[in-house]
Amino acid sequence: MDTKEKYSNLIKSKAVAFGFQSCGISKADFLEEEAPHLEQWLQNNFHGEMHYMENHFDKRLDPRLLVEGAKSVVSLSYNYFPAEQQNNADFKLSKYAYGEDYHEVIKEKLRNLVAELQQEIGAFAFRVFVDSAPVLEKAWAKRSGIGWVGKNSNLITKKNGSFYFLAEIICDLELIEDFPVTDHCGSCTRCIDACPTKAIVADKVIDGSKCISYATIELKDQIPDFFKDKMEDWMFGCDICQDVCPWNRFSAPTLEEKFRPNSAVKNFTKQEWKDITREIFSSVFKKSAVMRTKFSGLKRNIDFLSE
Repeated sequence: MDTKEKYSNLIKSKAVAFGFQSCGISKADFLEEEAPHLEQWLQNNFHGEMHYMENHFDKRLDPRLLVEGAKSVVSLSYNYFPAEQQNNADFKLSKYAYGEDYHEVIKEKLRNLVAELQQEIGAFAFRVFVDSAPVLEKAWAKRSGIGWVGKNSNLITKKNGSFYFLAEIICDLELIEDFPVTDHCGSCTRCIDACPTKAIVADKVIDGSKCISYATIELKDQIPDFFKDKMEDWMFGCDICQDVCPWNRFSAPTLEEKFRPNSAVKNFTKQEWKDITREIFSSVFKKSAVMRTKFSGLKRNIDFLSE
């Protein structure tokens, strides 16, 4: 077994040991196929007020600009599908936000994973990413064979569906590349048909400015009237296009305790959400990704849904 194979196998076995669902490897190279799509998406203003998407265009497409001497992108997925879900009669949070902030939880796992790798391999240059910095996560995960990009632009796998976080280790190790898997969406259009704002404007193309997740998280101003009576009680994020996806019947509950919902998330009624105070918000969402929208943002969303 040569060094490339040895290191590749070691990384994948460590990923399993740290609880990651999948691990795939691709060559750190320019994302030639994605470049025109990203440029067109930005030109169409599908990013709305997410102006940060306009920044670091070159870095989004070339990981070697993020890690000097980068040779490999290790893509990983981590399951967050909850065993217990909110009552559908209540204002809803996207399932990824039920528990603690995934950025922190998964980044810590990645750092510990790399620390163990370096004990066995020796020092190597790397950076870890969890939905942070200009990294096109789905493109790398697709290249590495973790799954395919569905019509709703989420990464989907036959075995696990799509309720998982993506993460990357960009490093200067030479590793064995994996290969993309085939697309298994076929003629299914359930995600397109189910989207109440018609944000899925074409196969794999999302008009972010029409997405409920964008309106409830990214948008800092008042929610436009366009969203009136279309948000289906989503107060933070939206899971509609994933909930209707047939592949998500294979989603199994996460084993990560930190991603499980607390009692307030599970049991609050609509009235309790309407009456939420800054103190209760801070208590319920102390370590949550919901802190990103702040109390004022969540209150704005709830008030908009209540009008």
